[in-house]
Amino acid sequence: MDMPQHAHTAGNDILSALLPALVLFACAAGYLHLARRAHRRNPALGWSRWRTASFTLGLVLLAVALLPPVAPWAHIDFRGHMAQHLLIGMYAPLALVLGAPVTLALRAVSTRRGRQFTALLHSRPARLLAHPAIALLLSTGSLAVLYFSPLHETITSQPAGHWLLHAHFLFSGCLFAYVIAGPDPAPARPGVRTRLVYLGCAIAAHAAISQLMYGGYWIDIHAPAAQIRGAAEIMYYGGDIAELLLAAALVATWRPEHTSGPSRFPRHRGQHRVVPQGVVHHAHRFRAPERRVDQPGVEHLQVVEQRRDPLPGPGGRGAGQ
Repeated sequence: MDMPQHAHTAGNDILSALLPALVLFACAAGYLHLARRAHRRNPALGWSRWRTASFTLGLVLLAVALLPPVAPWAHIDFRGHMAQHLLIGMYAPLALVLGAPVTLALRAVSTRRGRQFTALLHSRPARLLAHPAIALLLSTGSLAVLYFSPLHETITSQPAGHWLLHAHFLFSGCLFAYVIAGPDPAPARPGVRTRLVYLGCAIAAHAAISQLMYGGYWIDIHAPAAQIRGAAEIMYYGGDIAELLLAAALVATWRPEHTSGPSRFPRHRGQHRVVPQGVVHHAHRFRAPERRVDQPGVEHLQVVEQRRDPLPGPGGRGAGQ
């Protein structure tokens, strides 16, 4: 049986293409506005062009997935659906997360807004949602429920269901990429070994689901067998590439921690801690360690710590001083 096809009028087709284009354009404009604002607040620190390019690439990948010719293909061919799923749920989220939007927002907003944002990040629901097990369950575990039950046919039988499915793919993909390799600050992020274990579980789960799909075992998709096998191949090979890129991002953004004491912030010469590139933890702005002015490289450290200080308040100094 063929995949369900929906009757689209010309007006609906135009709206379905125009709406995501406008949303993506608004996201790009908002990111660039925050980048300019962060640069104005601290010209010495500025904002990485690589981060901007990465976020823009993520939006471009979303546009490819949500606009013609991929979007119409996904409605009539299960292989198109799977290609769309990989773009929305794996490739675009990685590029968006590497754009470090949380760090950018913390640099651009006021001190009061930054404190509220930081409190939200450290809230109990946020810490629970950012646990690797939850992210793995939402991103990869949901695929088994989607493809091995009538859920896929039920959701995709209505146009609104497609958008709901897209939103789930995007949110869960961004969450998993953020937990595993995101450069943004995360509450209680586990160590690299733990994250590699969860990434390995995701790779194994994707491989198992795609192989079962290729063999036709327990699959509940109303599509020709050739389409299902083709979609399984796209999921198998395309998923492997996306997960290897995620592993590379984890290695690229990770830096070893060298410390001889329990203190989070080094106080003595010879002790140092290097964090993922591009990250300035907003929660620690108000506790920057003191540095001697005759230390090597102090000029750069003063620039970073100056940004960690509270933003100027009405009295001319930081509101927290």
